[in-house]
Amino acid sequence: MPELPDIVCYLHALETRVAGQRLERLRIASPFLLRTADPPLADLSGRAIRGVRRLGKRIVFALDDAYFVVLHLMIAGRLHWKPVAAPIPRRAGLAALDFPSGTLLLTEASTKHRASLHVVRGERALAAHDPGGLDVLGATLEQFRAALARESHTLKRALTDPRLLDGIGNAYSDEILHAARLSPLRLTSQLTREESERLFRAARETLATWIERLGAQTGDAFPEKVTAFRNGMAVHGRFKKPCPVCGSPVQRIRYAADEVNYCATCQTGGRLLADRSLSRLMKEDWPRSLEEWEERAASPTTEG
Repeated sequence: MPELPDIVCYLHALETRVAGQRLERLRIASPFLLRTADPPLADLSGRAIRGVRRLGKRIVFALDDAYFVVLHLMIAGRLHWKPVAAPIPRRAGLAALDFPSGTLLLTEASTKHRASLHVVRGERALAAHDPGGLDVLGATLEQFRAALARESHTLKRALTDPRLLDGIGNAYSDEILHAARLSPLRLTSQLTREESERLFRAARETLATWIERLGAQTGDAFPEKVTAFRNGMAVHGRFKKPCPVCGSPVQRIRYAADEVNYCATCQTGGRLLADRSLSRLMKEDWPRSLEEWEERAASPTTEG
């Protein structure tokens, strides 16, 4: 899923291409994409784009008369800038936004149809799509601590909960926790003040660094290589590869369809956190979600 650094990169590219232009037409190829019927798509034609903004992991196009197009790419959705009136690809194509200078294509490399598009009118209707998470880059340390303290979760789940924190997903949460030298299964309620400050600074520095890095890599081009696995990441997607800090092999925790990467030396005092492939004797007792991890973390025998 494109996360905050990727969305910022998309926004920069979109601003330079569509801001001030009139949306000639919004074409929808997939019936699964459009999640609203009022206002109708026809109301958008001919309206100028007044700005592009981020709402969590969503991209928002602001048009004349307080119309908004809210696009959530989810895991496999991607954007592509093409010549005027470019056709929508048959297999992965979902939609096209036609402008006088080019066409913005939306594709999804998945058959699960998770990407979504909403058309709303008015700031209040737009606000209903805001999960409410804190923008770490614009927050104070105390605001960050307050967000973490709202509920007791594992740090991994707290960082990726859009109701608590804004724009962080699976990839950058792994990187943030590694930079903060904290276990992904540590509970937010167990953090010391020094650890919460360390996590706050790691989150801000990691996100800012990757925003700058992706911006430099993309330049004035349109970002076409948006991925959760990037060269230069410390642990995410680097199972068994050496940690760039200590050289120990990167470890993983797998649950359901997701994976957490971490360095045991840097983050867990050398302890390996139980992994499904190493815990076959647990069988049906293996936790299927981070919620179940948190229940087990309440027990004094749980690792983390």
